[in-house]
Amino acid sequence: MDRILSIGKRHDEVFQGEIADRIPYHRMNGKEYCVPAFTMYKSSEVLELQNASERVDKVYWKVLRFAQKYLPDSFLVNQLGILPALIPAARMEIPYHGVSRQDWIINDSGMKCIENNTDTPTGIPETSYLANELTSRYSSLPSTSPNMKSSIQESFAKLIEFYLLKGIKGTIAFSSYEWHLEDRINTEYVRECIDDLGYDSIYVPLSELEIVPNDGLYANGERIAILYRLYPLEYLVHDTDRDGCEKIGIALLNLVVQGKLALINPVQSVITQSKGFMALIWSLFERRDETEEFCGFSLFNDEDIQTIETYLLPSYYEATVFIQNETPYVAKSFWGREGKGTSLFDGNGALLHAESVNDIDDEESEIRHYYNNQPKIYQKRFPLQEVTIMTEDGPYSGYLLTGTYVIGGHCSGILPRIGDEITGDMAFYSPAVIIAEEEDYRD
Repeated sequence: MDRILSIGKRHDEVFQGEIADRIPYHRMNGKEYCVPAFTMYKSSEVLELQNASERVDKVYWKVLRFAQKYLPDSFLVNQLGILPALIPAARMEIPYHGVSRQDWIINDSGMKCIENNTDTPTGIPETSYLANELTSRYSSLPSTSPNMKSSIQESFAKLIEFYLLKGIKGTIAFSSYEWHLEDRINTEYVRECIDDLGYDSIYVPLSELEIVPNDGLYANGERIAILYRLYPLEYLVHDTDRDGCEKIGIALLNLVVQGKLALINPVQSVITQSKGFMALIWSLFERRDETEEFCGFSLFNDEDIQTIETYLLPSYYEATVFIQNETPYVAKSFWGREGKGTSLFDGNGALLHAESVNDIDDEESEIRHYYNNQPKIYQKRFPLQEVTIMTEDGPYSGYLLTGTYVIGGHCSGILPRIGDEITGDMAFYSPAVIIAEEEDYRD
């Protein structure tokens, strides 16, 4: 059975006009990215994904608060890879992330959440705008993300009001690399959602932000109170001025701690972004009796335990348990993104597959070195489901990874990507639709 339902039109017939203007990276990295086809999910799968992702989100929040309150700096540094300069701001408890996206694998054995992107998730306009636009034009099947825009608005409004009550008032700015088209469009889409609520905001390229230490963040002389930044915190902490003398990234983090600037997503999101956090959850789950005895309270209730057992995978800081039990596993760098720093191993610890990079130049080699030399976690392997999709270059047999956006605690959209066994930045996007339970997947 194939999950893919073709629209029956060529790429350029579909991705033109307003659609191409709104999603100008429908071709990316020199090839087709958005495919004129739908990825079909049975109604029962969608309901389970929604319920499961919200339950997993609750587990993540419980462990985040536990980490913020009880774990020492040394654990955050060594087991989660949090740089010391991030820790004071990361311990500040903020009620929401902004936007987060879990990644799920669905196969004949069920479904598992394999990671959570809580710092700088993308794919937002594809899921919130494009999926709904394509289903309304080319299908009678319902989209899986009809309410994603309103979820973004509701969550951000609550987060902005939270900051206002803390006395952080002023301009709301949205920022990304101006030259990075995908990041720019993602950032502008979120800004559009917020502007529709009546908030005044500006877009500022990262290069035009001015940090005045112990004073504030500025753009063209205008003081910024709240900054949405599509820029990873593990990069920001290393940023310096053009001369390399002033540590402007740390100066910005100090503004957050001083209450002179608020970030979306907030700095706490870096804790849950770390792949090491998945090993922390599993350790607390396996040692829950010891945790209760040590802390004097139960971290997980019965529903949490069932959620972890059902939807999360055994994850550790070393691979020993998998090799001893001859269990295939995946190694993931703490700050891996787009598949970088990820490798697949068999039950004997032999490498099966690593992220592929073609025609490696010096810059690409440096990037690979950055990701591959990070600390890693080791996670039980859960095979992806193989699907075939028709592209401009012919049929492509790849593997389906399903993203679920959890915004303000609610599952608001589904992002299917079809790529290699390690999903990278060359994966295809085919919007999700819901089919009735009695229907079969069909071409």
